[in-house]
Amino acid sequence: MKFWDDIKHKFSHSVYARIKTNLPTMSETEAEALNSGDSWWEAELFKGNPDWQNLLNLKLSELNPEEQSFLDNETEQLCSMIDDWRIVHQDKDLSPEIWAYLKQAGFFGMVISKEYGGKGFSAAAHSAVVMKIATKSLTAAVTAMVPNSLGPGELLYHYGTAEQKQHYLPKLAKGEEIPCFALTGPEVGSDASSMPDKGIVCKEQYQGQEVLGIRLNFSKRYITLAPVATLIGLAFKLYDPNHLLGEKTDIGITVCLLPRNHAGIEIGQRHIPLDQAFMNGTIQGHNVFIPMSFIIGGPERVGQGWHMLVECLSIGRSISLPAISCAYGALCYITTGAYAALREQFNMPIGQFEGVQEALAKIAGFSYLLDACRRLTITANDLKLKPAVASAIAKYHMTELGRNILNHAMDIHGGRGIMMGPNNYLGRAYQGMPICITVEGANILTRNLIIYGQGAMSCHPYIRKLIEAVHKYNLEPASAEFDGLLFDYVAYVVRNVSRALVYKCSFGLAAKAPHSHLSRLYQKLSSLSACYAVASDAALMSLGGNLKRKERLSARLGDVMSYLYLASSALKAFYDQHEPETELDVTRWAVEYCLHKAGEALDELIRNFPNPFVKWTLRIALQPFGNPYKLPSDKLEHSIAKQMLTDSPLRQRLSKLIYLKLDEHDPVGRVELAFMALQKAQPILDKLKKWSHEGKLKKSYSHTEQANYAFEQGWLEETEFRLLMDCEDLRKKIVQVDAFAPNSI
Repeated sequence: MKFWDDIKHKFSHSVYARIKTNLPTMSETEAEALNSGDSWWEAELFKGNPDWQNLLNLKLSELNPEEQSFLDNETEQLCSMIDDWRIVHQDKDLSPEIWAYLKQAGFFGMVISKEYGGKGFSAAAHSAVVMKIATKSLTAAVTAMVPNSLGPGELLYHYGTAEQKQHYLPKLAKGEEIPCFALTGPEVGSDASSMPDKGIVCKEQYQGQEVLGIRLNFSKRYITLAPVATLIGLAFKLYDPNHLLGEKTDIGITVCLLPRNHAGIEIGQRHIPLDQAFMNGTIQGHNVFIPMSFIIGGPERVGQGWHMLVECLSIGRSISLPAISCAYGALCYITTGAYAALREQFNMPIGQFEGVQEALAKIAGFSYLLDACRRLTITANDLKLKPAVASAIAKYHMTELGRNILNHAMDIHGGRGIMMGPNNYLGRAYQGMPICITVEGANILTRNLIIYGQGAMSCHPYIRKLIEAVHKYNLEPASAEFDGLLFDYVAYVVRNVSRALVYKCSFGLAAKAPHSHLSRLYQKLSSLSACYAVASDAALMSLGGNLKRKERLSARLGDVMSYLYLASSALKAFYDQHEPETELDVTRWAVEYCLHKAGEALDELIRNFPNPFVKWTLRIALQPFGNPYKLPSDKLEHSIAKQMLTDSPLRQRLSKLIYLKLDEHDPVGRVELAFMALQKAQPILDKLKKWSHEGKLKKSYSHTEQANYAFEQGWLEETEFRLLMDCEDLRKKIVQVDAFAPNSI
């Protein structure tokens, strides 16, 4: 036994020394970001053995009656007041009536609890409201979204003192105070640790008395709502050179609240984010003195600002920005499907061309993924979790999918999509989508550093514990705690390798799967999850701290986990709808697409792995013939594209996510009316097509000319003729674009 104990001790000592040597240097902001938040369903996927029944048993968030009423009434009323062309092109601002209604109806206090005069709404309600508004106006959506996302209200609710909550939250809920949060500056974006904005602890006169406080100098930009804000949340680095608070000089990032009219604050000039009209601008402060009571949470919270911010980032990342992306997905599904059915070229609807169907299928599949991922992720928020990794996945992949959908929708609409004017229902969304890509952590940073970096720390059962043990104990001797963790980790790796090999050798058939029409896809996901766990541990063990610098490898590891998460959300959505036959194909498409992208990422990870021995071991064990998961077939894409051209149950479900008013004066409503008219007129059009093939009608004639001739010949009844004429009238209207006098723009 002593022999084996010596072997184990030497092995443990060697691993301990390697971990300690290879631990990467990490800034405070990086450490806070990577160690923040809670794990969620993605942890099951990360560990390589997902329990699908746990996912299927999960009850997703739903709107309660009060929330549904707010969506059906106040939100509908707000949308009916919006003229986005006038807001963006002419006024460059919301109308005074809309500003007043946002405040009066309680849009700024949706997430503030009823105790403080807010609505106390769930994440599901927050998401649903933002979605509906976004389909009418991004400017209005952002204006309503920001006070309910990362900002003073959220920080006050979680970290403020009792006095701060009682004073500010009721005012924020009623819109008496308009909040903004100042974090980004000219010299700092994602790396908050480098912010030059400083606060120095000192004693000065304030309201006639000498008090302990902070002297601030700062310059911030890209601050949404800054031009109209009355209450400013500010992040800065706090220093205490005279040790008035204690022995520490560099206190760290701290957050405070500043009234707009506080001495020394200057609200600067306004930005124009991609021609959108929501308020955004700069804020400067020169020798601004504040008492310690201005710090959110009081003096006890000095130096905790970055932790506070990162903990609250999941709101914007997992609710607000994904809601906008999902809204645009639903909007594109509804309008592009209708347009492709109505718009004709070469005497047939463009939706019948295979090239157009390829784009339609992606719009359908991505829209399905967006709503599925949105609903799964907001459930974590409603369970009072802080889903750091899931929120990063949602933010990155949902905004990217939203961008892809808009690109395909614009391609199909052609000139109809690019000519701006009051009747263009896609142009502003297309312009504004990069804003969602950029904010709340730029997408390049999120993909390359955050998703897998946070995933490894929060989802892996041993990595964080091992690192903490290394920091806790000196090298001589290694602790018994470390030894226990290490050998538990080794056993975990052995189990994962064994599982992955069994699944690979059985083509996934050995994996457990729920009874479902898509059971085989569950098995494939389980097999890929097991392979991912092996590849992840191989990267962590062989590269150690160097993995932080191998950003592209980290990104690919994050991609595999992300696509597993997206695919499982699609399966969950399908299950919760009781696996309807009408959504079988689109669910299959979504999961097969995610499997392909995850397999592709794993293949690229192996191909580019720097250690040859590990590289070829992974290649032989996990993907000897490259990516085994293929993209969805042309036949499957044809099926879901064809479904977009009909009034399917999925179309009806997605239409509930957007603002849809059946009115010829509303751009989207006009398209929907034309689409509804087409559904009624389709049997008559089929008759005309048949008669045309038989030579009874000239193929060169338009539908109107053919219908007139058929009616004169008595082949069509008057009701049929009128239905067809109504359809043709609406069809002509929806293909028109706005035009202006040369000197009027």
